[in-house]
Amino acid sequence: MTEVAQRIDSHHHNQTVPSLSTNRASLIFSVPNRVGSLSQVLGVFKEKKINLSRIESRPSMAKNDFYDFFVDIEGEITNEKAQSVFADLNELGVSLKDDVLLTSQTPRTAEIPWFPRKLKDLDLICSKVLEYGSELDADHPGFKDIEYRKRRVVITENALRFKYGDKLPHVQYTADETATWGVVYKKIMELLPRHVCKAYNYVLPLLEQNCGFGPDKVPQLEDISNFLQECTGWRLRPVTGLLSSRDFLNGLAFRVFHSTQYIRHPSQPLYTPEPDCIHDILGHAPLFADPDFADFSHEIGLASLGASDSDIEKLSTVYWFTVEFGVCREGTDIKAFGAGLISSFGELEYAMGMNDDKPKYLPFVPDVASTTKYPITTYQPTYFVAESFQDAKEKVIDFAAKMNRPFSVRYNPWTQSVEVLDDKQKMSRFVKDIQAQMATLNAAIEKFKM
Repeated sequence: MTEVAQRIDSHHHNQTVPSLSTNRASLIFSVPNRVGSLSQVLGVFKEKKINLSRIESRPSMAKNDFYDFFVDIEGEITNEKAQSVFADLNELGVSLKDDVLLTSQTPRTAEIPWFPRKLKDLDLICSKVLEYGSELDADHPGFKDIEYRKRRVVITENALRFKYGDKLPHVQYTADETATWGVVYKKIMELLPRHVCKAYNYVLPLLEQNCGFGPDKVPQLEDISNFLQECTGWRLRPVTGLLSSRDFLNGLAFRVFHSTQYIRHPSQPLYTPEPDCIHDILGHAPLFADPDFADFSHEIGLASLGASDSDIEKLSTVYWFTVEFGVCREGTDIKAFGAGLISSFGELEYAMGMNDDKPKYLPFVPDVASTTKYPITTYQPTYFVAESFQDAKEKVIDFAAKMNRPFSVRYNPWTQSVEVLDDKQKMSRFVKDIQAQMATLNAAIEKFKM
């Protein structure tokens, strides 16, 4: 594959565009919120005979009275045409983002969606949330609480400003937020020994010792992220709200979990209509310190890179039935490991068969799980039982190998980047890496025998 991702420095008049043509591009820009602005912008693309295959918008949190737009372009984009488009947009007062992505593709890979190659590329993903954490539906417990909504705006702005290489934002949580955290934390402690997997029970005391976990203090993402990196190479990254399935899963390929930092409304501490940092930190983060679970989650992320929309839907369903609502076998018992179960006490007891209504258990088979419909407003009628995280990982690898993707990828932990294995040279280098690791393993085995 010859797909080439390049950055364009797009600071107003000083546009620097590389000499290349491309048949696919994505642009991110901000438009003043005044009558006729969007029509004028679309007129520029129409005049240049540039076809927009997708357009998304949201109110800008970086600039008042602006809207952020994300557009996908199809058609020939030459250096001259790009310069002309940027110049016309600049005259209309359009603010182009620092990163404008162009993707050049051969006919063989023309239908492959763009995907991140480096950790820095996640900056592009995080600017394209589907919903902001500060935007609440009318049935949200905090919808009518003006102060709560203002607080959410402050916290999500921290995530909006975050870029690769920045220090993770620190949040000084209020007394109400800390109290809400404490209610949930104490409830989880009651249920852990009986219903949650051994790996979670093993890690949580380590998080209490190293990251400040406990009922009286909300831990900070930076402390948790540093701990996870030391354990398994995973890290946390703040996010303003809900990402698309593709973007969220792509982050997992870099061993990155996108976490919120805002907390659910104090009026209903045991309920939240959307993921919050209690769900993310208490439900998800601990198991990323377990090597087998970390590797399993990583494989789901790698499988998502460049996957078709239909395969992304299947992978996100596998994620739902494992990372969110997964259960595993421990001896003769069924234990929970999914974050949605750990942070939903009613469903946790239901999933463990403690209610009159009993759920259905099926063995975890990705081909079956990926096509199983699931409800999002009621308890799950079916749970898929993993024999172990290692077994689940191997099954996901086999499942991904059958996906309709004309290349394979590997994650390079030294460069923290993704390599596309699409030529003999790359595959030869990969083989040599494996041979070196095998030599190390054989030497270790020989010493172990002595």
